[in-house]
Amino acid sequence: MRFTVQIQTADFDLGEEVARLRQHDAGVGAVCAFVGTVRDRNDGSAVASLELEHYPGMTEKSIQSMMDQAQARFDIRAARVIHRVGLLHPQDQIVLVAVTSAHRGESFQACEFLMDYLKTQAPFWKKEVTPEGSRWVDARVSDDQALMRWGIQPSVDPGCRALARVGRSAGVLLADCRGPQFR
Repeated sequence: MRFTVQIQTADFDLGEEVARLRQHDAGVGAVCAFVGTVRDRNDGSAVASLELEHYPGMTEKSIQSMMDQAQARFDIRAARVIHRVGLLHPQDQIVLVAVTSAHRGESFQACEFLMDYLKTQAPFWKKEVTPEGSRWVDARVSDDQALMRWGIQPSVDPGCRALARVGRSAGVLLADCRGPQFR
Protein backbone atom coordinates (compact mmCIF):
# COMPACT_ATOMS: atom_id res chain seq x y z
CA MET A 1 0.00 0.00 0.00
CA ARG A 2 1.48 3.34 -1.00
CA PHE A 3 -1.11 5.87 -2.22
CA THR A 4 -4.60 4.43 -2.16
CA VAL A 5 -8.21 5.58 -2.34
CA GLN A 6 -11.17 3.53 -1.16
CA ILE A 7 -14.84 4.51 -1.41
CA GLN A 8 -17.03 2.20 0.66
CA THR A 9 -20.23 1.85 2.66
CA ALA A 10 -18.57 -0.12 5.47
CA ASP A 11 -16.96 1.50 8.50
CA PHE A 12 -13.18 1.47 8.90
CA ASP A 13 -10.83 0.85 11.82
CA LEU A 14 -8.33 3.67 12.33
CA GLY A 15 -5.75 1.46 14.05
CA GLU A 16 -5.87 -1.20 11.35
CA GLU A 17 -5.59 1.36 8.55
CA VAL A 18 -2.62 3.16 10.13
CA ALA A 19 -0.86 -0.16 10.79
CA ARG A 20 -1.42 -1.19 7.17
CA LEU A 21 -0.10 2.17 5.93
CA ARG A 22 3.10 1.86 8.02
CA GLN A 23 3.63 -1.84 7.30
CA HIS A 24 7.04 -2.74 5.84
CA ASP A 25 8.33 0.86 5.84
CA ALA A 26 10.98 1.47 8.49
CA GLY A 27 11.56 4.96 7.08
CA VAL A 28 8.28 6.22 8.53
CA GLY A 29 8.93 8.67 11.35
CA ALA A 30 5.52 10.32 11.41
CA VAL A 31 1.90 9.43 10.81
CA CYS A 32 -0.83 12.01 10.61
CA ALA A 33 -4.44 10.82 10.49
CA PHE A 34 -7.69 12.75 10.26
CA VAL A 35 -11.05 11.12 10.86
CA GLY A 36 -14.19 13.08 10.03
CA THR A 37 -17.46 12.13 11.70
CA VAL A 38 -21.13 13.00 11.28
CA ARG A 39 -22.18 15.81 13.63
CA ASP A 40 -25.57 15.88 15.29
CA ARG A 41 -26.10 19.56 14.35
CA ASN A 42 -25.38 21.68 11.28
CA ASP A 43 -26.41 25.25 10.44
CA GLY A 44 -28.51 25.43 13.61
CA SER A 45 -30.55 22.27 12.99
CA ALA A 46 -30.44 18.80 14.46
CA VAL A 47 -29.14 16.22 11.99
CA ALA A 48 -30.81 12.80 12.07
CA SER A 49 -28.79 11.35 9.20
CA LEU A 50 -26.46 12.18 6.34
CA GLU A 51 -26.59 10.46 2.97
CA LEU A 52 -23.50 10.60 0.77
CA GLU A 53 -23.51 9.88 -2.95
CA HIS A 54 -20.70 9.75 -5.49
CA TYR A 55 -19.92 8.81 -9.08
CA PRO A 56 -18.10 5.46 -8.95
CA GLY A 57 -14.82 5.60 -10.82
CA MET A 58 -14.87 9.37 -11.26
CA THR A 59 -14.60 10.04 -7.53
CA GLU A 60 -11.66 7.69 -7.03
CA LYS A 61 -9.86 9.11 -10.06
CA SER A 62 -10.33 12.66 -8.80
CA ILE A 63 -9.01 11.87 -5.32
CA GLN A 64 -6.09 9.86 -6.75
CA SER A 65 -5.14 12.88 -8.85
CA MET A 66 -5.04 15.05 -5.73
CA MET A 67 -2.96 12.40 -3.96
CA ASP A 68 -0.51 12.62 -6.85
CA GLN A 69 -0.34 16.39 -6.25
CA ALA A 70 0.23 15.83 -2.52
CA GLN A 71 3.07 13.45 -3.34
CA ALA A 72 4.63 16.07 -5.64
CA ARG A 73 4.25 18.90 -3.08
CA PHE A 74 5.29 17.11 0.11
CA ASP A 75 7.97 14.61 1.05
CA ILE A 76 5.55 11.86 2.03
CA ARG A 77 6.00 8.10 1.94
CA ALA A 78 2.39 6.90 1.72
CA ALA A 79 -1.19 8.11 1.98
CA ARG A 80 -4.60 6.51 2.34
CA VAL A 81 -8.02 8.07 1.83
CA ILE A 82 -11.14 6.16 2.78
CA HIS A 83 -14.46 7.90 2.22
CA ARG A 84 -17.76 6.33 3.12
CA VAL A 85 -20.95 6.67 1.12
CA GLY A 86 -24.52 5.71 1.84
CA LEU A 87 -26.66 6.48 4.86
CA LEU A 88 -24.74 7.60 7.96
CA HIS A 89 -25.85 8.80 11.39
CA PRO A 90 -24.40 11.16 14.02
CA GLN A 91 -21.06 9.93 15.36
CA ASP A 92 -20.49 7.61 12.36
CA GLN A 93 -17.08 7.93 10.72
CA ILE A 94 -17.22 9.50 7.26
CA VAL A 95 -13.65 9.91 6.10
CA LEU A 96 -10.09 8.91 6.90
CA VAL A 97 -7.06 10.71 5.55
CA ALA A 98 -3.79 9.18 6.75
CA VAL A 99 -0.30 10.18 5.62
CA THR A 100 3.17 8.91 6.50
CA SER A 101 6.48 10.71 6.15
CA ALA A 102 9.93 10.75 7.68
CA HIS A 103 9.12 13.91 9.67
CA ARG A 104 5.88 15.29 11.15
CA GLY A 105 5.65 18.58 9.25
CA GLU A 106 5.22 16.92 5.87
CA SER A 107 2.57 14.53 7.21
CA PHE A 108 0.56 17.32 8.82
CA GLN A 109 0.67 19.49 5.71
CA ALA A 110 -0.17 16.69 3.28
CA CYS A 111 -3.05 15.48 5.46
CA GLU A 112 -4.52 18.99 5.66
CA PHE A 113 -3.98 19.55 1.93
CA LEU A 114 -5.87 16.35 1.08
CA MET A 115 -8.70 17.13 3.49
CA ASP A 116 -9.08 20.67 2.10
CA TYR A 117 -9.42 19.14 -1.36
CA LEU A 118 -11.95 16.54 -0.23
CA LYS A 119 -14.17 19.18 1.42
CA THR A 120 -14.50 21.25 -1.76
CA GLN A 121 -13.49 19.45 -4.92
CA ALA A 122 -14.10 15.72 -4.62
CA PRO A 123 -17.33 14.69 -6.37
CA PHE A 124 -19.47 13.78 -3.38
CA TRP A 125 -23.00 14.92 -2.68
CA LYS A 126 -24.28 15.16 0.88
CA LYS A 127 -27.93 15.26 1.90
CA GLU A 128 -28.87 15.88 5.53
CA VAL A 129 -32.13 14.87 7.13
CA THR A 130 -33.26 17.41 9.74
CA PRO A 131 -36.56 18.07 11.54
CA GLU A 132 -37.25 20.64 8.81
CA GLY A 133 -36.78 18.04 6.05
CA SER A 134 -33.97 16.99 3.71
CA ARG A 135 -31.41 19.44 2.37
CA TRP A 136 -28.28 19.25 0.25
CA VAL A 137 -25.06 20.43 1.88
CA ASP A 138 -22.60 22.61 -0.03
CA ALA A 139 -18.98 23.41 0.73
CA ARG A 140 -18.61 26.46 2.97
CA VAL A 141 -16.79 29.63 1.99
CA SER A 142 -14.24 28.79 4.68
CA ASP A 143 -13.61 25.43 2.96
CA ASP A 144 -12.94 27.22 -0.33
CA GLN A 145 -10.59 29.65 1.45
CA ALA A 146 -8.70 26.74 3.00
CA LEU A 147 -8.15 25.28 -0.46
CA MET A 148 -6.98 28.62 -1.87
CA ARG A 149 -4.14 28.84 0.65
CA TRP A 150 -2.56 25.95 -1.26
CA GLY A 151 -2.74 28.01 -4.47
CA ILE A 152 -5.76 26.10 -5.78
CA GLN A 153 -8.83 28.00 -6.90
CA PRO A 154 -12.10 26.24 -6.13
CA SER A 155 -13.22 24.94 -9.50
CA VAL A 156 -16.90 24.56 -8.79
CA ASP A 157 -19.14 27.44 -7.81
CA PRO A 158 -22.26 26.99 -5.65
CA GLY A 159 -24.60 27.34 -8.66
CA CYS A 160 -22.81 24.53 -10.44
CA ARG A 161 -22.86 22.38 -7.31
CA ALA A 162 -26.64 22.80 -7.15
CA LEU A 163 -26.96 21.95 -10.86
CA ALA A 164 -24.79 18.85 -10.38
CA ARG A 165 -26.99 17.71 -7.48
CA VAL A 166 -30.10 17.99 -9.64
CA GLY A 167 -28.40 16.00 -12.39
CA ARG A 168 -27.18 13.39 -9.90
CA SER A 169 -30.69 12.97 -8.47
CA ALA A 170 -32.02 12.49 -11.99
CA GLY A 171 -29.30 9.95 -12.78
CA VAL A 172 -27.61 12.21 -15.33
CA LEU A 173 -23.91 13.07 -15.36
CA LEU A 174 -23.69 16.77 -16.14
CA ALA A 175 -20.69 18.75 -17.29
CA ASP A 176 -18.17 18.99 -14.48
CA CYS A 177 -18.61 22.79 -14.17
CA ARG A 178 -14.90 23.47 -14.45
CA GLY A 179 -15.21 25.68 -17.49
CA PRO A 180 -14.60 29.45 -17.47
CA GLN A 181 -18.31 30.23 -17.04
CA PHE A 182 -18.11 28.70 -13.54
CA ARG A 183 -14.92 30.42 -12.32
